[in-house]
This record gives sequence, structure tokens and C-alpha cells, in this order.
Amino acid sequence: MNDTVSAVNALTARWARQTRQGTVFSATGVWPLLAFLADGAGGPARDELTRAVGMQADQAVAGARELLAGLDAMSGVESALGLWTDRALEVREPWAAGLPADAHGVLGPDVAASQEALDGWAAKRTGGLVERMPVKLAEGARMVLATALALRTDWRHPFRETVLRPGSGPWQGRTLAGLHRSSVRPDRIGVAAGPDGHVTTVKVPGDNGIDVHLLLGAEGMAPGQVLHTGIAVLERALPVTTGGHLPYGPAGPGVVVERQPSVTPDPVRLDVTTPGFTVRADHDLLQLHALFGLSMAADAREGHFPGISPAPLAIGAAGQSAVAEFGPLGFRAAAVTAVVAAPGGGPPRYTHESTVVRVAVDRPFGFLAVHQESRLVLAGGWVSEPTEAS
Repeated sequence: MNDTVSAVNALTARWARQTRQGTVFSATGVWPLLAFLADGAGGPARDELTRAVGMQADQAVAGARELLAGLDAMSGVESALGLWTDRALEVREPWAAGLPADAHGVLGPDVAASQEALDGWAAKRTGGLVERMPVKLAEGARMVLATALALRTDWRHPFRETVLRPGSGPWQGRTLAGLHRSSVRPDRIGVAAGPDGHVTTVKVPGDNGIDVHLLLGAEGMAPGQVLHTGIAVLERALPVTTGGHLPYGPAGPGVVVERQPSVTPDPVRLDVTTPGFTVRADHDLLQLHALFGLSMAADAREGHFPGISPAPLAIGAAGQSAVAEFGPLGFRAAAVTAVVAAPGGGPPRYTHESTVVRVAVDRPFGFLAVHQESRLVLAGGWVSEPTEAS
């Protein structure tokens, strides 16, 4: 599956380069569709789709099946692929045989009823996180091919809810719903020198093999530059200086290393403060037709998919709706209320001294949700509007 992961992450990196504002996206959700389309395409459309998926069409369709099976095996991840066709459309058996056995449905004569069924499928397959399909059916639609992807993870160590008031930057003067936690794992933070500037990466491990990486770039870096650098770090294409090896003082975007009294003998401690966030986005993939290899396939003047059906077919619409939620308990929406009684006994006695690596994510930043073992990027995005304090 290594070649497939590399191809998917390469598409993620190219898509990330296009990022300009708050968004969330999943190339993992798009890539299998492009692979199945490439397998059924012919002529220039096949060549273009092959370049977009990053491998030959026959290899890509095998990779798509491998990817879907791999997603199903990941803890905390649910995925599905669906195909719906008009009753009159003849689908070639060799192509359809490559799809999951229970994937094929029918588009009825009532467009509104078919749209309702498709929206219901999207909501069911994502646990209600995405409530409807990202495309609208039009009269004459012959086929819909779709994927659904949902992932959830709980933090191994929850964040403490606090208030974050940035003293500078785009969020200065705002009162945000902050999240804070301390740990003795300074290796969870690193600073990388990318081609466009320095980027601080903070890994927040989940309890089921899914990690979320927060990415804070140097001031002035564009969202696409920060995300692209974060993916290069994930792919081990850039060296990273981890928290335990950073110099004292300002050590990277949002990072300060200092000495301070401590009640524990831990030599290095990591303090992370970040805002919570909910990001939603709808993407029209045809607006980025060159990125996804759909320029030729969207030309309705001729058919492009002889391997799918003898009837001429072209791509009339393509889209993605995505959402990401980062809260105190995990990578999902959550509301937690708690009262904690600290041990009594008077003020603490400072008998040790520790190095503290402080990270404050207090301006727009990127994120990547990553399957730990394979390093597959399941979703990524950019936070320009954090959660306000209630």
C-alpha cells in the first residue's frame, strides 16, 4: 500500500498548495474516484486522469481497492463507495466488477427523490457530519460515483479548556475558546525549515492510531506554503528539530524555550495552547479541473469513458463537502463540564528546575489528520476562524 499512500499524499500536497483561506479537504476521498474513472476512461481523458492519480490506470484501480480496504481496517475510520446509475445505462461488467459488491444503486425517474436518497446515504455514512451530497442532480444525469469518509479519535490525554486572548496577529483582541495541556514529551513538537520559511509542527496523538498535526508557519507564509511544508515533514523530506533540542528563547513560530521552577524532576516539559475549531468547506472540483485530471473528461461534446459504458459519458459536476472539529476530548465536536479538586497542603515547594517548551498557536494555522502507521493524510485544512469563547 506504500505506493498508493505516496500517490494520495502527493495529491494532498498539490491540493494543499492551492489553499488560500479557511478550509478542510480530503484527497483520500477524491483519489479512489479518480482511479476508477481513469480505469474506465479512454483517449486524452485517460491520459489526464492517469497523471492526476500518479500511476497507470490499471495499477490505480488496484490501488483504489487496496486503499478502501485499508481504510476499512483502520480503527476510528469508516469509508464507503457508492455507484448509482440510470436504469437505462448499460455498465460494462469488467469495470463494475472492480467496485465493492454492495456499491451499485439506481437513479430513479424522480430527480428530487433520487437526490434525497443520495443525501441520506451521505449523512448515514458520515454519522451526520456531512448532511448532503456535494453535487445536485440535474435532469438527464446518468451516473453518480461517490465516496464517504469519516474519522474520529479521542485524545490520549484531554486538553483543559481555558480562554485564549492573542496579544498580536489577526486574532488580537478576540476572546477564544482555548485548549491547554502539558506533557513530558517534547518530541511531540518540532520546527522545520521549509523552502518558504519555518513551520512549527505539534502532534496530538489519538487513542486509535490517528494523529492530528497542528502547523504554525512563520508570519507572512501563505496557507498553502505551510500545509505543503507540513506534508513534507510527514513524508520525512525535511529535517525537524524536536522540542528537546531547540535553543533557549524564541525557537520557532509560536515557540519559546525557557527555564522555570518545577515541582517535578522532569528535565523538559511541553506546554501547548491552541484554540478549538470547527471548519466546514464545499469544493467544486471542476474549478480545479487540471489538478484532478478532469479537464478533458468534463468536455460534454464527446464521450470519455468507453470502459464504463458503451453510452457516451462526460463529467457534469464534481464536488466535495468536508468538516473538521477539534475539541478538548478529540477530533470531533464535544462539550465537557468538570470540577476538579486539587490536593491541599499549602503552596508547592519548588525543589527542581525544568526546561519548558511553550507553544502558543494564536494565529491562523494548518492541520493534518494522519493515520499513524501508514502516514496517510486522511484530511487537512486551514483554520482562519477559531472557536469563540462562550
